[in-house]
Amino acid sequence: MSQYEFTASLRMRHPRIDPATITQTLGIKPQHTWQSGTPRIGPEGESLEGLYRESYWMARLMETPQLSSDQVSVEAVLRETLANLRRSQAFLERIQAEGGVTELHVSLFARANFSLELPASTLALLGWLGVGVALEIHTQSAQTADPEQRAI
Repeated sequence: MSQYEFTASLRMRHPRIDPATITQTLGIKPQHTWQSGTPRIGPEGESLEGLYRESYWMARLMETPQLSSDQVSVEAVLRETLANLRRSQAFLERIQAEGGVTELHVSLFARANFSLELPASTLALLGWLGVGVALEIHTQSAQTADPEQRAI
């Protein structure tokens, strides 16, 4: 198996939900949130023009990028996350019915070709829970693979 590094996060967008409701329901501490209708704020805490048009909630599923191995892989993180989200199925259905979106966002960093294998059971569970997957793939040559140059 070729090795790759990856990060994963759970992201939710909704027309109006209070992000605190998502945190309380899922029991996961978010890294970024905002609520629709509140003033926009920049990355340095500065005020921006306008109001947020939708609520947003994002939680990292791992603190730092992980190097793939037999024990840690994108597939394993997806399985574990989906197993935890099953407890919140009714809430996820509500989010979707109200025009919201739930997705697992995975950033992959690779120097060589590799493959991901998602079994039908994982894909079925994603569909059943109404959770999408966004893959962001970054290829690097061995010469430019300096971890300090990556934006994670």
